[in-house]
Amino acid sequence: MDIIDRINDQLVDMLGPLGPLIAVGALGLLLVLLALPVMLNRKPDPFQNLRQQRESYRPAQAQNLRSGGNAKGADKLEKFSTFLEPQTAEEMSASRLRMMRAGYRAKNAVRLFHFAQFALGIGLLLIGVIYTLFSQNQGEVSTQTMILSTIGPGAVGYYLPQYWVNRRIKQREEEIISGFPDALDMMLVCVEAGQSLDQSILRVARESRVGYPALADEFDMVANEVKAGKERVTVLKDMAERVGIPDVSSFVTTLVQSATFGTSISEALRVYSAEMRDKRVMRAEEKANTLPTKLTLGTMLFTVPPLMIILIGPSVHGIAKNLGGG
Repeated sequence: MDIIDRINDQLVDMLGPLGPLIAVGALGLLLVLLALPVMLNRKPDPFQNLRQQRESYRPAQAQNLRSGGNAKGADKLEKFSTFLEPQTAEEMSASRLRMMRAGYRAKNAVRLFHFAQFALGIGLLLIGVIYTLFSQNQGEVSTQTMILSTIGPGAVGYYLPQYWVNRRIKQREEEIISGFPDALDMMLVCVEAGQSLDQSILRVARESRVGYPALADEFDMVANEVKAGKERVTVLKDMAERVGIPDVSSFVTTLVQSATFGTSISEALRVYSAEMRDKRVMRAEEKANTLPTKLTLGTMLFTVPPLMIILIGPSVHGIAKNLGGG
């Protein structure tokens, strides 16, 4: 007991009243870091490996196309896939769909996302602990400030990849919505000029690359999958699910119905492109109508006070001068 009391007194002298708690937390973090390599390097079940290899087998060329040159990074994190990927098929499918909507189509995108969460969370947590210890050595620090400066950076590092992915998804959706009416008009011109629908999609993808790269990527994927031998209806439905935008889903439904009932594709495109143009005009009018409401607060803050000073200022100055003279 004397040794424990002596260690406790030394920790209090060095780190303050919360010295024992900080020492216990640092010891727990050290044990976790020491246990992680042992857990990550454990030998997996051979039958599980065979099952995963059978389910995830693809030709080497297709893997290179999907990974986009990141195969080397995928190999480095392959042995950590048990901890960096969802273990159920539903969660894994939802995670892959979310990363594809953000524009990350690599095979190891989900793995890299969870690795970024883990690395940033642990790294910023360690930085927060070091900063807290340094601040406590410089002077007294309140318990609330200590907890916030320790846990806050770790939480920020953990949620930063989620914020980035959500922001990317929103940007891509806005870009696709903005460029979709122009793409439909161009597709209609190509179809009426005598090109097939596949050639029109490929031409639209090439021409819209400069202004709307996200939309061009989606049309490129559709054209490549059709060239690879996939059914056009399946490819279009996959595109609608991958993008997750109602306008694109309605467009795919229109093309599928046109192909099913044998109606003219150009006529369907003409009607739908006109509807998309009307929607774009309506969205612009909606933004224009909400602009005065958004400017009301700024007008009140920056216009009314100077106007009141100009109108009332001279009177207040005169009254104060008369009272001072009287």
